[in-house]
Amino acid sequence: MPRIRSIAIALTLATLAASVLAAPTAAPVRAEIDTLLARLVTSGCAFGRNDAWHAGADAKAHLLNKLEYIEKYATIATTEQFIDLAATKSSMSGNPYLVRCGNAAAVQSGPWLLGQLKELRGKSAQSPR
Repeated sequence: MPRIRSIAIALTLATLAASVLAAPTAAPVRAEIDTLLARLVTSGCAFGRNDAWHAGADAKAHLLNKLEYIEKYATIATTEQFIDLAATKSSMSGNPYLVRCGNAAAVQSGPWLLGQLKELRGKSAQSPR
């Protein structure tokens, strides 16, 4: 019994240490994530998750919940890392997330979001300073 108690204490301390080391996503990365998710909402595209289709606003809420969960244990350093860790597949089933726009065939969310990110960055690079 003392050994199990020692293991439980060690696991608790390790979890606490990991959460202390995690930092919130840096403001510029978070702004980019927020803009990317706003694009998903305004695109009118549907978001496929675990065999069900959701509106962009529901997808945004779900992905922000995943971001919040990840931030408890790790720091998101780039928007690409957010896409990879939170926005490409279900952490429950492992099934890929999909995006379906209008009558077009559904595509995996990772490439769709990366394309939107590339477009977003291209526009911000062209804006006057």
